[in-house]
Amino acid sequence: MSWNKILDQLEAGTIRAADRDGDTWIANVKVKEAILDAFKAGKNVSYGGIYEGFVDKDNLPPRIMHPDEGVRLVPGGSSIRRGAYVAEGVILMPPAYVNIGAYIDEGSMVDSHALVGSCAQIGRNVHLSAGVQIGGVLEPVGLSPVVVEDDCFVGAGSVIVEGILVKRGAVIAPGVTLSKSVPVYDCVHEKLLGKGAPIPERAVVVPGSRPVSNEWGKSQGLSISCPIIIKYRDEGSNASLELEEALR
Repeated sequence: MSWNKILDQLEAGTIRAADRDGDTWIANVKVKEAILDAFKAGKNVSYGGIYEGFVDKDNLPPRIMHPDEGVRLVPGGSSIRRGAYVAEGVILMPPAYVNIGAYIDEGSMVDSHALVGSCAQIGRNVHLSAGVQIGGVLEPVGLSPVVVEDDCFVGAGSVIVEGILVKRGAVIAPGVTLSKSVPVYDCVHEKLLGKGAPIPERAVVVPGSRPVSNEWGKSQGLSISCPIIIKYRDEGSNASLELEEALR
């Protein structure tokens, strides 16, 4: 199948850059390869019309949204790139950017200065607060992208990169960084989840710190930032109220 047809299917939401397999997500290698092929096939051109002055690949223009799609793309510098899926009921506040291969499901909010990177998967009723950075994982093609499952809340300025999985209903406090190199600590169950561990369902994650391990660092009182699970939500709890309580 040609890269052009695959990009059409990505925009329609009939295929995705990653698919759920039980409790994990698996990258769709053919989709990611098609996106890379599209980059190779494209030539840099100067866009016209409302995009006058911008230069990008001629085959990957920003999407033009229509009212019957049910998406609110609020004026002020936001852009949805070719090959990205944005479902009915999604709201994008300016400026926000949704890159190629990304998937944003129904009812989600992408707030100002937020990025949804290439191939990132965002579930239903997810709130990405102002300044949130959801990293894109296009290469290597076999690596799963960042996935934020249904009903999650991601606080302002948080960074989620390198294929991290945030499971359903989790709450990420403002300023949390989740990556493959940062260990996650679970204070509720009193255990170390490890570097790059999936964030469990309904976990409330706040910014924390741990002491530097070498002697010189200890003598200087240095510490390294790390995410800490401070509590778990119950099924009916409100994400913002749970976060407010956890941060007190």
